[in-house]
Amino acid sequence: MSNEVLWLIIGMGLVTYLPRVAPFLLFKGKELPVFVQSVLKNVPYATLGALIFPGILLIGESIWYGLLGAAIAFIVAYIGANVVFVVLSAIIVLSGYSLFIS
Repeated sequence: MSNEVLWLIIGMGLVTYLPRVAPFLLFKGKELPVFVQSVLKNVPYATLGALIFPGILLIGESIWYGLLGAAIAFIVAYIGANVVFVVLSAIIVLSGYSLFIS
């Protein structure tokens, strides 16, 4: 391994590590405002939605395949089922759809 590659790996590690540790160092012992806390609580849901929604529309040959899977997952999740059961129910319904309908 050349010296240049080693420095590149060290640099990439620092660039990855520093943004993760900086908030802990900067806000250590400080309380964030309530508004900021409420916004930060919703970030994982917004990110998850941004990652999943395009996949729903672009999966397979037909848009209906993705919409059916999303509808089943939403309904089962709304009922209050476990996340594993939500995923499995969507997989089972879409497997049946692909076997018998399409």
